Amino acid sequence: MSEQVSVYESKMKKTLASLESELMTIRAGRANPNILNKLTVDYYGTPTPIQQVGNISVPEARMIVIQPWEKSMIKEIEKAINMSDIGINPTNDGQVVRLVFPELTEDRRKELVKDVKKKGEQAKVAVRNIRRDGNDAFKKLKGSDVSEDEIKDLETELQKVTDKYIKEVDKAVDEKSKEVMTV
Repeated sequence: MSEQVSVYESKMKKTLASLESELMTIRAGRANPNILNKLTVDYYGTPTPIQQVGNISVPEARMIVIQPWEKSMIKEIEKAINMSDIGINPTNDGQVVRLVFPELTEDRRKELVKDVKKKGEQAKVAVRNIRRDGNDAFKKLKGSDVSEDEIKDLETELQKVTDKYIKEVDKAVDEKSKEVMTV
């Protein structure tokens, strides 16, 4: 692969990675500790990722347990979860914070699949925009030491890379949609 195309491929790779990390935060019927990834708690005045103030475990398929290293953090953890868009009320027993995930309704599953597909579309648009930027950059090479045939070759190569990443996005969306629809 030419150097010029690999620059755009690395941007497409980042777009795919971003989509995959976003899809991880969408909850299917199972408890997935990744939904806590974006949450921060106030740790002595500093916003701190929730993973850094306690131990997170999944003892059952639909439950996450957060065991803070300091008992004083229980209230802060509950506050952060209540203020987030997770939509689950935390409970605590003075030792740990529990998140119990209710079974998803059919309507909610369909809503989540729509959301997954929307995120997939946004990722595809981003990949196509990267292709467009690449093609524009290649066209600007005209008149320099690069022949029109070489520019066409670069555009063809970039199109193959684009097709590959569009397929990857579709695959990630399909897998997440199946996971969400599985009861």
